[in-house]
Amino acid sequence: MLKHRYRVQDVIDYSGLEQDGIYLEGTGAMVLDHIERVAYAARSNRTNEIALERFCAHFNFEPMIFDAVDQAGRPIYHTNVLMCIGTNFCLVGLATIRDAARRAEVRERLANTGRAVVDLTHDQINEFAGNAIELQSKAGRILALSSRALKALREDQVGALERHVALLPIDVPTIELAGGSVRCMLAGIHLSAR
Repeated sequence: MLKHRYRVQDVIDYSGLEQDGIYLEGTGAMVLDHIERVAYAARSNRTNEIALERFCAHFNFEPMIFDAVDQAGRPIYHTNVLMCIGTNFCLVGLATIRDAARRAEVRERLANTGRAVVDLTHDQINEFAGNAIELQSKAGRILALSSRALKALREDQVGALERHVALLPIDVPTIELAGGSVRCMLAGIHLSAR
């Protein structure tokens, strides 16, 4: 379907790395800044540095890998649980990055893009506030996020987001029982239409 509707010039297959236990679980493992060409990635058993480096080399992204943990000190399995990058804003759980120097680097990198940085707490991340995605509609940009995620955001955070996107809360309680939310259900297409 993608080849029929979009221009697909190359298909790059990393499945050979699987035999060595090396994984990069696509849309969850990385949060891509398509404007600045940075691939943010929380290190985990689902996000291997070797595969990330290969991806970044193939697609002209700079890798920005970091360790991120939940409140219990367990590695966060997917970067899109704690981060969402839109055109003019980003949601990020900076508190999950324990290393202060790396946390400062990530914060600075995001701030230097000129985007509004909405810093999320551990509790907000637990409510899937970071698991959102900016989409383009005929009426303009929207932020698709779960109703649960929206309820977790403070009023000032909602205001900061609404300056840039319309919020579209969606009820997805069954998916959230499994540990994911709206972003886990969607993948962006960044190909040219035929």
